[in-house]
Amino acid sequence: MDEKQLRIQELKKEKDAVILAHYYMTGDVQAVADYVGDSFYLSRIAQQVKAKTIVMCGVRFMGESAKILNPEKTVLLPAANADCPMAHMATVKRIEEVRAQYDDLAVVCYVNSTAELKMHSDVCVTSANAMKIVKALPNKNIFFIPDENLGRHVAAQLPEKNFIYNDGCCPVHAFLTAEDVTAARSTHPGALVLVHPECRPEVTALADYAGSTAGIIQYAGASDAKEFIIGTEHGVLYELEKENPDKTFYPLHEDQICPNMKRVTLDKVIDVMESGVPFIKMDAETIQKAQAPLEKMLELS
Repeated sequence: MDEKQLRIQELKKEKDAVILAHYYMTGDVQAVADYVGDSFYLSRIAQQVKAKTIVMCGVRFMGESAKILNPEKTVLLPAANADCPMAHMATVKRIEEVRAQYDDLAVVCYVNSTAELKMHSDVCVTSANAMKIVKALPNKNIFFIPDENLGRHVAAQLPEKNFIYNDGCCPVHAFLTAEDVTAARSTHPGALVLVHPECRPEVTALADYAGSTAGIIQYAGASDAKEFIIGTEHGVLYELEKENPDKTFYPLHEDQICPNMKRVTLDKVIDVMESGVPFIKMDAETIQKAQAPLEKMLELS
């Protein structure tokens, strides 16, 4: 271990802390984490860990979700300015308009969203469990927020439901195009294309597999193929290469990097554990109202 890794280990014991990291973190941050996963996995783990302090290496909505599910614990966020643009791409006003317009409606909120949006939703989902949860809902009409692309991906598999889409997207995934897929296949003709469902429908349509970050990792590990083109944030390549040293992975595009995820560094992990700032602060009413759709997600999945 180097000096920073040793200091983090000391602080974990001193503060009774556990470090959770998203797959989109840089490799050195993933390496010091106790648990690494996608949003769904981290939501589950946040409820199960016994430590008094959760250090959430991710963007703000992940820290909020951990606090909502664990109101009695301290949740630290290494980078206060690590936010998710998509998390803000829906409004309470629009939710209320759709509720007034449609009967038998469920507001399905992607976990990549603010606590305020969760408060006004019926159930949360992740890219890993969205299809399963929406299928299990008794409602005919589904208002899927905030990501239109993930909503369309789920809708294509559930024709019996009527989806109302929201004008929102992940800038990193929506940036990828069908032309990128064609160009990557031309450069690496033997490689399978694995993409995230936050990508545009024309991109997922051309892929060999479209699924959550964890799904992409599982698919690549189980496949007999030796080369893969990966259409999601660069950080996942760390786990893919670590778990599959005999396989080769190429990014679909060199610029599929989330600048917010990359704001978290080892120095910031150390700083937040030493100072206890910034931490996630939320009032009791917000926690109570936002907790219900998250708990329903964990129940249904």
